[in-house]
Amino acid sequence: MRIVILNYGSGNLRSVQKGFERVGATAEISDNPQIVSNATHIVVPGVGAFSECVKSLERLHLIKPILEGIQAGKPYLGICLGLQILFSESEEFGSAHGLNLIAGKVVRFPKERLKVPHMGWNQIKIKQNNPLFDGIPDHSFFYFVHSYYGQPEESDWIAAATDHGIPFPSAVAHDNLFACQFHPEKSQSMGLRLLSNFTKQR
Repeated sequence: MRIVILNYGSGNLRSVQKGFERVGATAEISDNPQIVSNATHIVVPGVGAFSECVKSLERLHLIKPILEGIQAGKPYLGICLGLQILFSESEEFGSAHGLNLIAGKVVRFPKERLKVPHMGWNQIKIKQNNPLFDGIPDHSFFYFVHSYYGQPEESDWIAAATDHGIPFPSAVAHDNLFACQFHPEKSQSMGLRLLSNFTKQR
């Protein structure tokens, strides 16, 4: 098993790496396309701006190994921004195109009605019988920090939902692809359980 965490200039990479270490797994951080191509498990975490993330992935030639890895059936874990870039587009700072693996749009919480960013602990309502949720009870709490969320056109993508004044998809999944808007590396025992479940995917 070779878990690779993509380094495209975003923060919190070391905390994700430490999360895997705590569940007994080795994960390397890399911006090398060849190393990503040789990975058995691909992890894309991140905080920051959608468009800058996509531009950085393009500049570092990382989009091709991500897409080829997913197409080849390698387990993919997207965290926060690593979820959002899977969508067709984002309305952040105008409009920006994503990887278009999920038809839909990343939109902002309505700040006139809700506290933005959505920050802190919140519950998830599990919508899919997904192996990454093994041992994680419904309505478990996870840690969130975000102002935008993805809206898939097809509801079958939604693996979990959360309420922040309005309901939004807090995890999406299909086959070998899983991505969460929350931060498992900051979510204590339930987050570590999710990371552990990810390492068991083949």
